[in-house]
Amino acid sequence: MLETLFNIFPGIGTLFIQDPLISFARLAFIGLGFLLAYLGFKRTLEPLIMVPMGLGMMAVNAGVMILEGGQVGTLVISPLVSETNALMDIMQINFLQPIYNFTFVNSLVACMLFMGIGTMADISFILARPWASIAVAVCAELGTFVTLVIGYYCGLTPGEAAAVGTIGGADGPMVLFGSLMMAKNLFVPISIIAYLYLSLTYAGYPYLVRWLIKEEHRAIEVDYDFPDVTPQAKFIFTVVAAGLLCLLLPVATPLILSFFLGVAIKEAEIEPYQKFLENTVTYASTLLLGLVLGTLCEAGTLLDPQVALLLILGITALAVSALGGIGGGYLVWKLSKGNYNPVIGIAGVSCMPSTAKIAQKEAFEANPHAMIMPLAMGASICGVIVSAIAVGVFASTIGLVN
Repeated sequence: MLETLFNIFPGIGTLFIQDPLISFARLAFIGLGFLLAYLGFKRTLEPLIMVPMGLGMMAVNAGVMILEGGQVGTLVISPLVSETNALMDIMQINFLQPIYNFTFVNSLVACMLFMGIGTMADISFILARPWASIAVAVCAELGTFVTLVIGYYCGLTPGEAAAVGTIGGADGPMVLFGSLMMAKNLFVPISIIAYLYLSLTYAGYPYLVRWLIKEEHRAIEVDYDFPDVTPQAKFIFTVVAAGLLCLLLPVATPLILSFFLGVAIKEAEIEPYQKFLENTVTYASTLLLGLVLGTLCEAGTLLDPQVALLLILGITALAVSALGGIGGGYLVWKLSKGNYNPVIGIAGVSCMPSTAKIAQKEAFEANPHAMIMPLAMGASICGVIVSAIAVGVFASTIGLVN
């Protein structure tokens, strides 16, 4: 009777034939998927990522069945298949396999997101206080370098340590690109951990800001002026910056080109492209990103003992980057003799525009007249550029480390 029931409902039946640890992990991930989706619904976590990711996580761990040849698996995705014939076969079966292989493992989805991010990046925000924005962004990259060192001494290869360190830049597409370039074997767990943690920053960073920055400092009103720069000058700056960075860091050319293409389209006011990238491409890429990342969260994949180390290193990278950004904010505050709100420092962690929104919200709650959003966006945009430079430098030089 039970055997018949399990044949009718194989999702339940496979719980009893798999290793007990995997079965319990499946149930845990089903529960976690529900929790992530619900927290996305409540806006406690970022809904654009967490709702599809949570549902994907639930589905891939619930929908396990016995496949041809007696193998246990799903009809969703198989990230570890690399042999050409097997891959061609499975792409005709698993419904997300083509999306994974044609957009994830070649960084296309990351580049598409960067095009959309570029259309939201206004160079004027940087020009309002350029040196302050750059200083904060550089300080907010601290977690990347600290995690690189810690990861190496914890037994990771230089490439693996650098790849997990990129989580400290708090830029999801950058993490996808960096892990593919430097640690393909860890691409799946690093990507999952990165996006889980990036959503946690949405909930956790405000508490860190309140803990480390006094209310009187969060309430500072900042005097600033936007320089009178012509659209032509901004466009020329954008194109020249793209060419120069590609010349210096060829390995990061896909991301650099994608980001500055979005910026150039915005500055050139090519409205049809801008609307297409800012809305259709960005949201479609984000939806597929969240869904595919959720379906990569199979219990068997994430029970690798190395994942526990990556979890610790990932949260370390984001925490140290936040401390670096806030420290950078206080440094600029000191150098400007108080004409800078140190809350802007958290925006240097380039989870754009989430960290900029966090900075503005915390300043507003301390003082409704504190309008720091333009400066926070400037720091966040600089954070994106600095993160791209860091990944490019790592990818170019990590092979030289013995």
